[in-house]
Amino acid sequence: MRLNKHISDTGFCSRREADRLISEGRVTVNGLRARVGAEVGEEDDVRIDGEKLRLRTAAKGKRRHIYIAFNKPPGVTTTTESAVKDNIVDFIGHQERIFPIGRLDKDSEGLILLTSNGDIVNEILRAENKLEKEYLVAINHPVTDEFLRGMSRGVPVHGQTTLPCKTGKLGRFGFRIVLVQGLNRQIRLMAAHFGHRVKQLLRVRIGNVKLGHLKPGQWRNLTDAELRGLMPQRSDW
Repeated sequence: MRLNKHISDTGFCSRREADRLISEGRVTVNGLRARVGAEVGEEDDVRIDGEKLRLRTAAKGKRRHIYIAFNKPPGVTTTTESAVKDNIVDFIGHQERIFPIGRLDKDSEGLILLTSNGDIVNEILRAENKLEKEYLVAINHPVTDEFLRGMSRGVPVHGQTTLPCKTGKLGRFGFRIVLVQGLNRQIRLMAAHFGHRVKQLLRVRIGNVKLGHLKPGQWRNLTDAELRGLMPQRSDW
């Protein structure tokens, strides 16, 4: 079997992403650096960044659903519609049918979660889960204490007042904001209420899942601990 297909079959990443990892020298087979196009067998020891690959299987031997963290670049649209140019599903190119959990504006970037388990998407998104979503934001005017207080107290958006949130200053034009809501273009509209325009918006955390060192366009599987943190009441991941 081709090495890239073997990696893809484990659910670690797509074949295209596997070829990139191989070309970067991050994949070894039986302790030796692998090459693109290599063939492997079931008994071969395949590792990425030193970690041995394993199939993500459920207790009854069936393959588990896919849950991934993706660093969405600006310009990628959060939709499953194949007719939409630069849609997130085609950009990732995963072998499984996956769905985004929530949204991230086309012009925004950073962490977004996707899964093959469409049944639990709405469960994760429910407001009662109170999942914090953390963003780093740059605006076109200096950040003031008054602005941060106003943002944290709640702002009229889409005919309702946003829930109280956490804010903090990051340099002259930057601030950090932590929300438990996901209204359409919420941060941009909140900033606009105070006469500011968002120049850059990066989501760095959803609940206990952090963007970490993922580069734009890269993705990884969620760990079991991250899954338990998202919905601790479930045991059927």
